[in-house]
Amino acid sequence: MTTFKSLDISNPIMKALEKMGFEEATPIQAETIPLAMQGNDVIGQAQTGTGKTAAFGIPMIEKIEQDLKRIQGLVVAPTRELAIQVGEEINRLGRFKGVRTLPVYGGQHMERQIRALREGPHIVVATPGRLLDHIRRKTINISNVHTAVLDEADEMLNMGFIEDIRDILKSIPEQRQTLLFSATMPKEIRDIATTLMKKPEEVRVKAKEMTVENIDQFFVEVHEKQKFDTLTNLLDVHVPDLAIIFGRTKKRVDEVTEGLQARGFRAEGIHGDLTQGKRMSVLNKFKAGRIEILVATDVAARGLDISGVTHVYNFDVPQDPESYVHRIGRTGRAGKGGEAVSFITPREVPHLHLIEKVTKGKIKRLQAPSMDEALRGQQQITVDKLKSTIDSKDLQSYRETANELLEQHDSVTVVSAALKMLTKERRNAPVNLTSIAPVSVKQAYKDKNKKKYRSNDNKRNFSRKGKPSGKPSRNRKFQNKRNSNTGNRGSQNY
Repeated sequence: MTTFKSLDISNPIMKALEKMGFEEATPIQAETIPLAMQGNDVIGQAQTGTGKTAAFGIPMIEKIEQDLKRIQGLVVAPTRELAIQVGEEINRLGRFKGVRTLPVYGGQHMERQIRALREGPHIVVATPGRLLDHIRRKTINISNVHTAVLDEADEMLNMGFIEDIRDILKSIPEQRQTLLFSATMPKEIRDIATTLMKKPEEVRVKAKEMTVENIDQFFVEVHEKQKFDTLTNLLDVHVPDLAIIFGRTKKRVDEVTEGLQARGFRAEGIHGDLTQGKRMSVLNKFKAGRIEILVATDVAARGLDISGVTHVYNFDVPQDPESYVHRIGRTGRAGKGGEAVSFITPREVPHLHLIEKVTKGKIKRLQAPSMDEALRGQQQITVDKLKSTIDSKDLQSYRETANELLEQHDSVTVVSAALKMLTKERRNAPVNLTSIAPVSVKQAYKDKNKKKYRSNDNKRNFSRKGKPSGKPSRNRKFQNKRNSNTGNRGSQNY
């Protein structure tokens, strides 16, 4: 294992790393930091949670001239949450060198950001849209940027930001260092590396390190209408410390959250329709343990790095294997174990096999627990509490009353009453969710190999003769109607 001391890192950054409790570098850090500190452009292929921020943050901070109150480093991230997290970590890494980092993202008042930019941060971490706004308004000066970082480039591609990324890179001085990080390497990302980077060095985390070896993976085969009851039973059996539940749409997240609250779980949801203040409030509650369950869409949860997540539940299976790895990577961090459970409808079993094939792992079948097993899970919590109280041995003042009870009732009846009184029985509130279409293997391949741009949603492919490519349906009227209905059922709303 490579230590940070062996990477020739300056004393102020070493002091920050020690303060943060880091001694050993992760594989992506051990390979990227020396290359970047030599001035090379670097392409890093690694998942979220592998230490990418320090991998590009440390070389960037090393090059910062503290006395020059100009933006010298620029990081582009796909979401507000990730921009905030990256900004916070770079601030921690650079604090003993006096390097200031500013996150810039949509949802904040523009005037407030302009005032903060005038104070001369050394590094800016920004989302693509808001960064371009500032560039076009000339409210951000990037003429002194010597290091540009694209973090989670494949996610920015998926979200339709690829042209924004090209525009941003073209506006930065050519004499710069560019570091690009991505979990996957689609053609469009490769094109950026070819045209806008200078002989980049490639760093790939080995396959075994890109997988999720610390996570026990399970699936439950269940019909759509039985999903919610199965989820609540599993939560009662597993009793997670912190759990994240993924839904495919914003409406799904709202409905699952409301259903969990109706049955007595401490749960809240996040998705793109919530205000920035509300999203941060929910995340802070989750981090502090004031709520035990976070329900989220993929985009809202992208880049979250929350320690202590013991369980991830894919209430709706993701549409591509890469998203599956991103999702379950929210648990099993920092060498700790975790559990991931995916809900698979019978029609989605082939899609499950595709995920296993791409991730090179086996997802074990889990039997859906019954109501009795769920109750037993809650009773076990009470039993553990009783045992802990017994072990404390501070029971002398209760013994006389206990003996009186045992004179009137047998011991099993007394213990049973205590269990009933202390066990948290769920409210059996009826919950009805709006059904959504299952994911098919065909759709998964389509999402994997054909990235969608917002501007291309309505385009059709034509052959050289001007006719639509592919064989026409024998019953065109029926086919059009079927496609229309399928499109409506499967439309996603992030």
